[in-house]
Amino acid sequence: MSGNLVGKGGYAEVYKGKLEEGEKIAVKRLTKTCSDERKEKEFLMEIGTIGHVRHPNVLSLLGCCIDNGLYLVFQLSSKGSVASLLHDENLGPMEWETRYKIAVGTARGLHYLHKGCQRRIIHRDIKASNILLTEDFEPQISDFGLAKWLPSQWTHHSIAPIEGTFGHLAPEYYLHGIVDEKTDVFAFGVFLLEVISGRKPVDGSHQSLHNWAKPILKKGEIEKVVDPRLEGAYDERELKRLGFAASLCIRASSTWRPSMTQVLEVLEEGDIDKDKWKMPEDEEEEEEEEEQFWGFEDLEYEYDTSMSLPDSIGSTSDQ
Repeated sequence: MSGNLVGKGGYAEVYKGKLEEGEKIAVKRLTKTCSDERKEKEFLMEIGTIGHVRHPNVLSLLGCCIDNGLYLVFQLSSKGSVASLLHDENLGPMEWETRYKIAVGTARGLHYLHKGCQRRIIHRDIKASNILLTEDFEPQISDFGLAKWLPSQWTHHSIAPIEGTFGHLAPEYYLHGIVDEKTDVFAFGVFLLEVISGRKPVDGSHQSLHNWAKPILKKGEIEKVVDPRLEGAYDERELKRLGFAASLCIRASSTWRPSMTQVLEVLEEGDIDKDKWKMPEDEEEEEEEEEQFWGFEDLEYEYDTSMSLPDSIGSTSDQ
């Protein structure tokens, strides 16, 4: 059984397997050594959260078991995660066409969670290792261990303790514990920058990707953010769309971030109306002062309380 282990985290393990009819599956198991009641509750909440989710860009739950342990069963993602392909030094650079497909597909999946579900779902851990890829590189959002339902009459949710992955946390969340759809939007903006640049969300000096990219995007020099390994092999119009969407998503003020509906409009529809998103000068100054005052990198590093499975419901070495 240990030979089938494809992912391991602080409280769960993921194994690959195969059903009698030949379908390859991934089984996520709460480890027997885990006695944290909160983690058990989160595991059971994950079942309830994703049990009714049905979308091509969201990983579907095939089944679950609570006898002799807690298990979730998913379809095995043959290509692994976006992170595993984007940052594997043994692989060549991911082609631009694939990157754009992943960006748009992930946006559609997140839009579905926010707007298309019977109940609104905030994922709270959107990142490249939680975006899995099918055989034809269709992205699927996975790992709902931190996800929360947001009742229709609520505008936000207050959460403690702070959980997530540093480099992706929106300022209103790590400062005040407040989450809503715009919290996911911020993390999606970081994800877009990772897809565009090929850089990790945090570098060796603990500088966050969004802090590095933000002044470059503000100058309109999006080409300086692009992964140099592409050697200029990208679609300029698509790059401008991704870059502009990312610049909106990573705004410090959640009020001035777009909804996922608006993100899709930027990514998929006609000409981009930049004037629509221009912030008043006083708002821009306030945002810059807030970023300098709080120091995004230091705060995010301090609040790194995440647990995430490598490649989530991940890749297999024998593909």
